[in-house]
Amino acid sequence: MSIRGTYDPDRFGFAYDKVMAKWPGEREAVTVPTPFGETYVNVCGPADGRPLVLLPGGGGATSASWYAQAGELARAGHRVHAVDLIGFPGRSVPAPGRRPRTVADLMTWLDAVLDGLGPTSTDLGGHSYGGWIALHYALHAPDRVRRLFLLDPTQCFAGFETAYLLHALPMLLWPTARRVRAFLEWETGGAVLDPDWLRLQEAGAGFPSAKPVTGPRPAPDALRGLNASVLLLLAGSSRTCDTHLVKTRAAGLLPHVEIDILADVSHHALPQAAPERLGRHLTGFLGP
Repeated sequence: MSIRGTYDPDRFGFAYDKVMAKWPGEREAVTVPTPFGETYVNVCGPADGRPLVLLPGGGGATSASWYAQAGELARAGHRVHAVDLIGFPGRSVPAPGRRPRTVADLMTWLDAVLDGLGPTSTDLGGHSYGGWIALHYALHAPDRVRRLFLLDPTQCFAGFETAYLLHALPMLLWPTARRVRAFLEWETGGAVLDPDWLRLQEAGAGFPSAKPVTGPRPAPDALRGLNASVLLLLAGSSRTCDTHLVKTRAAGLLPHVEIDILADVSHHALPQAAPERLGRHLTGFLGP
């Protein structure tokens, strides 16, 4: 468990609410029981809309980060469900002594989330670590995933760049607001970041997070057998991994994939600071 830093739950809650104020006004929040605790989900869009589940990245990311896409996706007819990962910063509440420890545990958790939300099948998308979970889930439960989009996913088709890991190390060893900010400023190349979103990332420093589930990349043979349509959107300025290597490998493994590189945006500027065409990509791909 991460206990370092100066985590203040009241400060985090205030920062979380400040970012959530950017969501559509008709948003509602629901909690879903799972074997690993209560999962908090922000929901918007027509009640009879096409289900869409969004998973945030790891670290300090939360469901709040989807604010720039939630309204557009809801207006396009989707019932948007943005999930706070269990055991990570956010408003999900882990069960005492329980946390996902394996990929199979994560699949059980997400099975329970979808069961609680109601849809028998859904469109599914994830950013970064959330993309890794989403891809594994599409392989685990192909009948439940209609379409899949991956937003600059990590550990799916290539490993992390060494420079990225070295810059992240101080923040991971001793998370503080200052180190979170310094790391994000480095990875985003000094881009102008939403100050409310940045304060939420800083407020999450020292959050008592569980050790994230990690593991090997999905097996090539499994990826070649994936029947779901996949949209892979990569950050052209990402420092997490070799963008062009990811593109080449994904194109050679996924049988039904559309790939685009979003120029002039970095990994950690997504999804909240994504270029406008991200929304067009998503609504066009997810379709009616």
